[in-house]
Amino acid sequence: MRIREWQDVLEDVIERDVDPDDWRAVAGDRAGGVGEDMYLAHPGVGVYFLKTYAKNPFEVRGIGTQVARNIDDEIGSFMPEDDACGRFAVRSPPEDEDQAEDQATKLEQVVKTHADAPTTPDAFFEDVMDALESPAFGPMEYDQYDRPDELEELSSRFEEADELLNAELDDLIETDEVDRGFM
Repeated sequence: MRIREWQDVLEDVIERDVDPDDWRAVAGDRAGGVGEDMYLAHPGVGVYFLKTYAKNPFEVRGIGTQVARNIDDEIGSFMPEDDACGRFAVRSPPEDEDQAEDQATKLEQVVKTHADAPTTPDAFFEDVMDALESPAFGPMEYDQYDRPDELEELSSRFEEADELLNAELDDLIETDEVDRGFM
């Protein structure tokens, strides 16, 4: 298992040439200590596990790794379905001014179209992500105050990775001299 900076793990997600709306995520508070845990999964890629914390209101730090190269029925049962109430997206900034203008034009068209016609929140979200060329988005099970049951189950399935990432994140928190979170 290769533990890396959380942004490097997200770069792997961004660079994957897979259907962007097949991604799923489960996230919530870390079981012990400051920060959050997040699992990102795609049937054609596998499962990534991230642990992050806010060093300050402007900087997120963390680590992550790939914990599975495929999703079996057991792991898949802990991932949210299309009708989950939460959503997530991974985005990269536009490469240049031309791409930014192109995405802004597409986004404007999507908003106008959805404003003029009957729509659903899911359809609007998907069209916005398509306009912004998001490489990964989809349903998410998330609890900002606790840990969803699915997160507990995934952590128990990937117990060794959880322990290793916890130790690495605790070292990072200690090095950054962050003893507790802020509100």
